[in-house]
Amino acid sequence: MEISEWKKRLGLKRRNKDMFFKGHFQSPIPPEDRMKFNELDYYPPDPKYYFELELHEHKEKEIVKVQDTTGNERKFLRWGEFRFKIGDKDCTLQAYKSDSMEERLFIPFRDAMSGKETYGAGRYIDLDANEHYIKGKWILDFNKAYNPWCAYSEHYACPFVLPENWLKVEVKAGEKDYSLKGGESWSS
Repeated sequence: MEISEWKKRLGLKRRNKDMFFKGHFQSPIPPEDRMKFNELDYYPPDPKYYFELELHEHKEKEIVKVQDTTGNERKFLRWGEFRFKIGDKDCTLQAYKSDSMEERLFIPFRDAMSGKETYGAGRYIDLDANEHYIKGKWILDFNKAYNPWCAYSEHYACPFVLPENWLKVEVKAGEKDYSLKGGESWSS
């Protein structure tokens, strides 16, 4: 896909998300804050954070236990890993599934911007096979990284990012930390 088309699609996706967050009854923004909400804060689209990668699937699908923000434990299958470079740094991220029949990959991650410009507990990327798997490769686009819903309201439970998915590099792509104008963010 050419860069101008990619940026256009990304911009449309972001505008649609803002409209959902502002007005939909299922928005994670608390109802009392929706009138003050205008839009989410994003890094400008950057193609250096867009990757087409092979998933190195694990032979043994180990079950990992992940605590969530309410103290409960969730189980995921460690399905495979993505290997790539950001700048000159080698990076690896584990991809998880809730169960073996699921078509979607879940990639939670933290990076050097977590707690600075992005949500302190980390961000997520979801990869759906129908949309993100093309010609034997997965599209891992950090420009689509998003905050879990617990970043907007303490009423949601979100799995923490396991240390194996803590990147030592800055990922200046995707959604930034959330706060209402003049308000406090949940990660501060």
